[in-house]
Amino acid sequence: MTSINRQIHLVSRPEKEPVLENFALVEGPIPTPSEGEVLLRTHYLSLAPYMRARMYDGANYAASPPLNAPMVGTSIAHIIESRHPSFAVDDYVVAPSGWQAYSLSDGTGLQRINPDLAPLTTALNVLGLPGHTAYGALTRFGRMKSGDTLLVSAATGGVGSVAAQMGRIAGLRVVGIAGGKDKCRYLTEDLGLAAAIDRRGGDFAEQLRETCPDGVDIYFDNVAGALARSVLDAMKNYGRYLVCGTIAVNRDLGFPESKDNLQEILAKILVKRLTLQGFLFSDFADLTSQFHTDMSGWVKSGAVKYREHIIDGLENAPEAFLGLFSGSNFGKLLVRL
Repeated sequence: MTSINRQIHLVSRPEKEPVLENFALVEGPIPTPSEGEVLLRTHYLSLAPYMRARMYDGANYAASPPLNAPMVGTSIAHIIESRHPSFAVDDYVVAPSGWQAYSLSDGTGLQRINPDLAPLTTALNVLGLPGHTAYGALTRFGRMKSGDTLLVSAATGGVGSVAAQMGRIAGLRVVGIAGGKDKCRYLTEDLGLAAAIDRRGGDFAEQLRETCPDGVDIYFDNVAGALARSVLDAMKNYGRYLVCGTIAVNRDLGFPESKDNLQEILAKILVKRLTLQGFLFSDFADLTSQFHTDMSGWVKSGAVKYREHIIDGLENAPEAFLGLFSGSNFGKLLVRL
């Protein structure tokens, strides 16, 4: 084992959009666990859009990390030394260890995983937080009915791909939105969706009319931004608009000066009797057992497929992370250490 711990620190708050200069690679000694602690070695680090908001100061649903400390993040880690009664050497866990190769934990937030049941990476993907979020939102708020039309943005991502496939399994007509022909082809040919919309392929509103001629019953929105207006216009009466993410909008930069169209939006919600629902992963903790039973079965049977975009090397994490916001990843984005 090396004696050096490599970390990616957040060294400055973004002035506008995040840039590489907000991060720095730092090396130091590997820490030693005290009584009641374990030493973790990171194998895979999850990169996700929510991390952008954590880089800024200000109100959010979770605290921002301090400067000159490892950037926050969830990993799959291997326990290589334990002084904790509940965890043993060679246990694999999902851990909130941040962007670093080695870390200490007192056991808080550690979730033990069995590497013999499924590939390790699925614990950060389809069998982890992304899959659980999609499952919880559609189960609790989707009110899915066979024959409904489900529209999913960022449909090749970790959350979107699970939401889309859940809709297909439930007998819905599913249309996915993605960036580029390859991603759209993956949605229809590999995931079995009814149709796909290329957000880079021209008039989005026209593509939406062509692929959803009878309107949209459920919109699972991972991006917000410019697509939202067209989708709102296409929503059917009693439609469900589920707000999972806003990757196209950096909330920490405020919003551009423009005509206030809130009253127009509220009028459409009223006339169409729409349900507009935001949610966080933590809202679905009570569905954990049900999620694991259903999702593991679907993955094992091949009913749910997953795709991963794996980058090698902790030093490449900042660039890979920034690429999330231009859609450069194809599948759940992970860093392998």
